[in-house]
Amino acid sequence: MDRDVLRYYERGEEDRRLREGDGRLELWRTQDVLRRVLPAPPARVVDVGGGSGVHAEWLAADGHAVELVDPVPLHVEQASRVPGVTARLGDARDLPEPDASADAVLLLGPLYHLVERADRVRALREAARVVRPGGVVAAATIGRHAALHDMLRKRRYRGERAVVDASVATGVLRATPEMGFTTAYLHEAGEPPREFADAGLPGARSYGLEGAVWLFGGLEELLEQDRATVLEVLRAVESVPSLLGVSGHVITVASRPA
Repeated sequence: MDRDVLRYYERGEEDRRLREGDGRLELWRTQDVLRRVLPAPPARVVDVGGGSGVHAEWLAADGHAVELVDPVPLHVEQASRVPGVTARLGDARDLPEPDASADAVLLLGPLYHLVERADRVRALREAARVVRPGGVVAAATIGRHAALHDMLRKRRYRGERAVVDASVATGVLRATPEMGFTTAYLHEAGEPPREFADAGLPGARSYGLEGAVWLFGGLEELLEQDRATVLEVLRAVESVPSLLGVSGHVITVASRPA
């Protein structure tokens, strides 16, 4: 694992990011999409790169049997304390799981940090191997212009301009410590379905999680006042092609062919 990425996650801040403030929008929208596309519980779900178990927690509470695989020892330790979740170390590109053994495989983080396309396709191919025929593979990606929009929103674009502009041009973000992130690959909107297809998962559909809402001023207040309306609107526009590239995060979903 990339040492910069490992050091970033060893700080133990990812769990809090999704449970507080604006980050809750990403969590709630991930729940909204996955609850519609996953098999009905009880299903066996392999949560690859599942971090501290933020998503595994609600999946288990929904009645799924969740196996979490993550390359960060701290995450495995944290996730192993979540009721109903089994956690172990592992790499998305070489999963410690039998063929066709899961009803669904989630990659809600690994594709962020595999900067080489061959590695991303390999991880998706592993997910396709582990899921049963007809089962679901879902993967999260970060939008190509997410760093640009985020730094502009935070009034820090000028100070990080060289790094941000390089990420727009190449997709590879070599984040500085001041940016609050780490090395990542930022996808163009049309890339994930093509990577899915090359991994043997044709017919993928993408769902923008935050749309343009994450760029709104006063988002936290809006979520407190009218969360239901925000989620309703985002669901209505989640697959509009012209908005996919604006969303900070996108989930792409396909079923393994029978």
